[in-house]
Amino acid sequence: MARLAQTAGLTDVQQEILSTVRDFVDKEIIPVATELEHRDEYPQQIVDGLKELGLFGLMIPEEYGGLGESLLTYALCVEEIARGWMSVSGIINTHFIVAYMLKQHGTQEQKEHFLPRMAAGDVRGAFSMSEPGLGSDVSAITSKAVKDGDEYVLNGQKMWLTNGGTSSLVAVLVRSDEGHSPEEAAAKPHKSMTTFLVEKEPGFGEVRPGLTIPGKIDKMGYKGVDTTELIMDGLRVPADRVLGGVTGRGFYQMMDGVEVGRVNVAARGCGVAQRAFELGVQYAQQRHTFGKPIAQHQAIQFKLAEMATKVEAAHAMMVNAARKKDSGERNDLEAGMAKYLASEYCKEVVEDAFRIHGGYGFSKEYEIERLYREAPMLLIGEGTAEIQKMIIGRRLLEEYRFQG
Repeated sequence: MARLAQTAGLTDVQQEILSTVRDFVDKEIIPVATELEHRDEYPQQIVDGLKELGLFGLMIPEEYGGLGESLLTYALCVEEIARGWMSVSGIINTHFIVAYMLKQHGTQEQKEHFLPRMAAGDVRGAFSMSEPGLGSDVSAITSKAVKDGDEYVLNGQKMWLTNGGTSSLVAVLVRSDEGHSPEEAAAKPHKSMTTFLVEKEPGFGEVRPGLTIPGKIDKMGYKGVDTTELIMDGLRVPADRVLGGVTGRGFYQMMDGVEVGRVNVAARGCGVAQRAFELGVQYAQQRHTFGKPIAQHQAIQFKLAEMATKVEAAHAMMVNAARKKDSGERNDLEAGMAKYLASEYCKEVVEDAFRIHGGYGFSKEYEIERLYREAPMLLIGEGTAEIQKMIIGRRLLEEYRFQG
């Protein structure tokens, strides 16, 4: 991939980081990814390697022991890791969303308590918004926190936690109608939500009093990484573990983190699409039909041209969204566009590579089979295509408001 998905204007430090990650992916992830994925095995050795590289602290400020790098650097690293195995990028994604939320919204005590250990990889983060009956309607959250002295008591069921079992810190969004009448809470549900920083032991079962992680959800793809439920039944959390120290701000804190997550999902889509193109263009030069490599047939060349163009376009939009966020500007439009385009193009590029492989693409011996099962997750994660279109449409109407 010497020509596609290049990023202009990177510093020497960024280029060195990316080169190191790319080498790690080629040597430590790609050779074992398919075997581990088929066994649905957590890639502990790979995770230990990422920890040694310092990637768990990539975006955490230097004052807390991290590398203090930008969202762009992080997104480009995610792109490389997802090219090797998308599940590994998922292991660091939710960790970084929680670290980002702490950096942006946490109290000084919370930052000092969590960020140094998160930078070292000793504390792993997960975040939790969704619920079994919730889908994309965050305002319909039913999990609730009730104040009891210097603590809050949390009850409810959460769903789709990436790293739910292996994490030791979960940012959980629940209702807390403290200070609001029932009528106010019903009229403005987003203003009655709070994010709690819940510490727990890694593992499954009852991981602390009142908190249960039942087990891994069996998935079509995106294996290796643990996706779980989270059940709170009388879970007591100290008041100083309210993110930012003030209730009622959780929705906005989470949405800020989700913007980072959408750039991450776009980067994952770029990485998976790049790998699918690599596999497709290699196979097309090896497979012969009618006396010549299929790459010499015009139909296949057209397909490769379309695939490469989609890889390049998705990468450019992902980079633009990351740079917009790094500049301190609002980037929900750019992040929504990047996530939407990259996930859709990823699905299409993977399917074209699958078609190029013909019958062999259906065999588990070929890597494209794994990518074919992984790509659909990107159509859903951090908001479906329909949600992204709603965000994009509303923002466009704000920017292009008709003055009549």
